Amino acid sequence: MNHHFPLPEGGELELHRYPRQARHGLQAWEAADEYIMNELATLDWDRHAPLVILNDGFGALTLGLHSHRPYTLTDSRIAELALAANAADNGIEPGWRALNSLEELPGTPGLVLMKLPKTNAMLEYQLAAISRVAGPNTQIVAGAKAKDVHTSTLKLFEQMLGPTRTSLAWKKARLIFAERDMNIAPMAAPAPLSWPLEGTHFTLHNHAGVFSRASLDIGARFMLEHLPANRPGRVIDLGCGNGVLGLMTLARNPQATVTFVDESHMAVESARLNVERNLPEAMERARFVVNNCLDGMGPDSADLVLCNPPFHQQQAITDHIAWQMMTDARRVLRRGGELLLVGNRHLDYHQKLKRLFGNQRVVASNRKFVILRAIHTA
Repeated sequence: MNHHFPLPEGGELELHRYPRQARHGLQAWEAADEYIMNELATLDWDRHAPLVILNDGFGALTLGLHSHRPYTLTDSRIAELALAANAADNGIEPGWRALNSLEELPGTPGLVLMKLPKTNAMLEYQLAAISRVAGPNTQIVAGAKAKDVHTSTLKLFEQMLGPTRTSLAWKKARLIFAERDMNIAPMAAPAPLSWPLEGTHFTLHNHAGVFSRASLDIGARFMLEHLPANRPGRVIDLGCGNGVLGLMTLARNPQATVTFVDESHMAVESARLNVERNLPEAMERARFVVNNCLDGMGPDSADLVLCNPPFHQQQAITDHIAWQMMTDARRVLRRGGELLLVGNRHLDYHQKLKRLFGNQRVVASNRKFVILRAIHTA
């Protein structure tokens, strides 16, 4: 696997995915990152104005342009940690200004670089943010795999920012160039998408970056049928998304506390919003943490971990996040504590749980999903 990201002026960066594991077999940048960096050599932009970078997965753009002290915005805690780790590996002092996806961009940037986010909802949210700060001379360049740049993508740039054109494809990547038409009014941040949670009086609120934001994902729906009730203790909703599992756990277990954990800033904020709006009296029993799995949480700090693991990082399909979630759950659970996990049947999580915990049993299964319980007996 190539770990050396070439820089257009010569030299290279050593870049790794986070957490670094040889078995990833995945490169820490895309052709679109290279394409953007090469294009900048021909671009005339105001280097005295802020440089803004959005959605830099593992630090290729931020570190390649670190001498400009960019503002770099991400929704991902893993991306933040990857950037810091790759900076240390390359001997680069962290001079960038970090922003999470819910923060405002700096005013009148000279250049905005974007890796296209994976959902249209997040793209609309970020284009609205750019529309509020970009000036007529702001250069805006976005990059992605060519297959992810659609006519509808370009129309969205045109509607929200102004004149837009696209590049030729290079290494199956494509760039989008946009200008800010000041006759197009700046756009407010889109409100969270809200919909009623079936079978309850709750309304779920979902920020743009939340997985399955328009409806309850079917794994979570199945898990809701098998949550415990009337149990005290310390519960962690790991990979909480919009927090639906933790919310219903708070509702059904009035003596329990729930810590909502996700690597997405928007997910954790959505979870907070859902408890605040639906169960305000339970806020004192809830804690909200943006984290890479359960980093920093010690042993014997949970009685029950609920988990609906993802099997993607950025655009890549991978099981290492689920493995880390299981490993971290075992570490933080008290002796006799339980992990309750839902996953697609074909992902074979029961074998992983048996290796880690020495036990597992099927709580429930249907045609597509299985719910597994493992107990920390060591």
